[in-house]
Amino acid sequence: MAAKKPSPIPPDKIALYEKLLSTVPQIEVKGADNRYAALNGNMFTLLHSPEGRMALRLPPREREQFLKKYKTKLFEAYGAVMKEYVAVPDALLNKTKELQPYLAASYAYAKTLKPKATKKKH
Repeated sequence: MAAKKPSPIPPDKIALYEKLLSTVPQIEVKGADNRYAALNGNMFTLLHSPEGRMALRLPPREREQFLKKYKTKLFEAYGAVMKEYVAVPDALLNKTKELQPYLAASYAYAKTLKPKATKKKH
């Protein structure tokens, strides 16, 4: 079996992200270069490489509150704005207890989304 390619994301950010995700036992961390979690084919959180910027998918009300409270903006990746995702400030990633309710809201929101068909390789 080939060794797993190391992620370009700083190990301390991966550790913080995985610590946060472990607060909701049902969440499984996926991805190598970009760590993420998805439910029924719908991604709801992301740790974007190479710098380890975190995104959370939130329902409209929570999204607006988060944007105002943390003076942040919608998450951008590869030049595109991800409309339902907020950019989590780096300093907040260190505060698992403060961020955990938002992760729980993100997970609950993902449960309400229509399942996506999976693209399994044959």
